Amino acid sequence: MKKPEPLVPMSLPDLTAAEREAVLSVLNTPNLSMGPQITEFEREFARYTGAHDAIGVNSGTAGLHLCVRAADIRPGDLVLTTPFSFVSSTNVILFEKAIPVFVDVDSRTGNMDTAQAARAVRDLAEGGNAAHRWLPRKGAESAGKLKAILAIDVFGQPADYDQIRPLAEHYNLKLIEDCCESLGAEYRSQRVGMQGDYGVFAFYPNKQITTGEGGMIVTDDREAAQLMRALRNQGRAPGDTWLQHTHLGYNYRLDEMSAALGVTQLRRIEELLNKRQQVADWYTARLSRIDGVQAPVVVPETTRASWFVYVIRLASRLDRDAIAARLDERRIPVRPYFLPIHLQPYMVEMFGYQAGDFPVTEDLGRRGLALPFSGMMTEEQVDLVCRTLADCTQG
Repeated sequence: MKKPEPLVPMSLPDLTAAEREAVLSVLNTPNLSMGPQITEFEREFARYTGAHDAIGVNSGTAGLHLCVRAADIRPGDLVLTTPFSFVSSTNVILFEKAIPVFVDVDSRTGNMDTAQAARAVRDLAEGGNAAHRWLPRKGAESAGKLKAILAIDVFGQPADYDQIRPLAEHYNLKLIEDCCESLGAEYRSQRVGMQGDYGVFAFYPNKQITTGEGGMIVTDDREAAQLMRALRNQGRAPGDTWLQHTHLGYNYRLDEMSAALGVTQLRRIEELLNKRQQVADWYTARLSRIDGVQAPVVVPETTRASWFVYVIRLASRLDRDAIAARLDERRIPVRPYFLPIHLQPYMVEMFGYQAGDFPVTEDLGRRGLALPFSGMMTEEQVDLVCRTLADCTQG
């Protein structure tokens, strides 16, 4: 028997006739790749973020990978990051046979614990026994030097860059800002994306703006931008012909239809962010009345949150998975968010991680539950989700 459709979609892209017309207009031209739309999308995105360069790619993962390449991260190099994230932020380090070094996260935000990060950077720079305590149990026998910090803006809230940036500068580390979830957010009244050497955004259908699949790198480093443009296009450097390849590169290009969609969505960015904020506000007001449910916390440094998903935390006494199953039975879709990266099977096999290694990450992973969320939700749908959640937590 076919499973009944959910009463509320988990997520919906916010598309209008303008987006459909933009894509159709490209289909009426011979330029389906490497044409004027990607140039315009990059130009407008650079203007929005304040970057000198914006480089369109076919996913946020591709963007992060190109930043790892631009940072000259090589086999055995160390990159400081966190295990409370989508797996791509770690995978891009592994793509280059480098070693991710994890620190735990802040219990309020899920972002990097900056006190731990400071200790880790200092110890890794010192080397020897001090450095060893931060390395995984296995897989780091050929560990080299710390080369970079990859910080994640979790759920649309920026990491604490006033603490992270000085670390990177003092120890001559590249700083990669993974803002794939935080387009439009502000850290101390500054838009995300330019807190480090490179920032990366993603445009999957559940993001603040969507291109279907796609991503964007922003940077003020013109040399790095030139390299990343070459790498996304099979390694063709300026002056190369179609069959010449200066670098080992990839097909990470963003097609013209996706770019046209991105241009139109970006022009609506304030509308889209405000609609998501309204849905978040509806949720926050109603969830305050449900015992055992904690709404997301926005810290003072986040002068504007950008709502990617809406992830609640259930009290430890509640069985998150049982509540999720009850909600599913009542046709309300929910998702655990995030499952800790260090406990993913391939990470356990490669590095020997165990439960208990990063207790805050693991606690958030056990208690986090993403509710249906998009700017397309109505107040009545939020009411339905919250009423059903209240019933399921009391059962």
